[in-house]
Amino acid sequence: MFSLSFIVIAVIIVVALLILFSFVPIGLWISALAAGVHVGIGTLVGMRLRRVSPRKVIAPLIKAHKAGLALTTNQLESHYLAGGNVDRVVDANIAAQRADIDLPFERAAAIDLAGRDVLEAVQMSVNPKVIETPFIAGVAMNGIEVKAKARITVRANIARLVGGAGEETIIARVGEGIVSTIGSSKHHTEVLENPDNISKTVLSKGLDSGTAFEILSIDIADVDISKNIGADLQTEQALADKNMHKQKLKNVELWL
Repeated sequence: MFSLSFIVIAVIIVVALLILFSFVPIGLWISALAAGVHVGIGTLVGMRLRRVSPRKVIAPLIKAHKAGLALTTNQLESHYLAGGNVDRVVDANIAAQRADIDLPFERAAAIDLAGRDVLEAVQMSVNPKVIETPFIAGVAMNGIEVKAKARITVRANIARLVGGAGEETIIARVGEGIVSTIGSSKHHTEVLENPDNISKTVLSKGLDSGTAFEILSIDIADVDISKNIGADLQTEQALADKNMHKQKLKNVELWL
């Protein structure tokens, strides 16, 4: 009788342990304790009940603790439940700390939820990115079309990442500035001889306003003469006048 009761109790204990091990990631809990991160078994059970993957929260928490960041389980779990990428946000916070960039977790989480790559933004704040425009055509006052290609060096502006315009806006604004600068040149040779004037003029316009970037420099990579738009227009006008004159002569002949 005693042996039967003992066997039943042993079976119950084994089943309970199996259920516990399948429901609670004991290995992850041990890893957290070994890293100095105190996470209760009840916390892990609560995550399971809330359909939160404990590894998606605890692994970044361990990484943050090792980097000296004072983050909590609730912060990471809340971001996970909001649909954010917890691992990327923690990596961004670590990178920002090492680069001496002021980036609170809440701001990093908001940037991530806005659909921006917050880690890439931090990296771009440290190592500026070069955006290359396609050839942009403008017509000087003497009728010659000039094409220019620019390289724009930008740095991410973390404060304006949420709601700020992207690279397309930067390219469009710089393109508009290039067209305007070429168009205000009296002669196309002014553009060819001093391409830096385009850079200085465009850069002075504050084209990064309202964008997620800060423009550091604009360099003209290439300048080419395309065609004589003024001469083409004159030729087309001459042909049109000639055809109109012929038509008038035909009309006169018909009347006669």
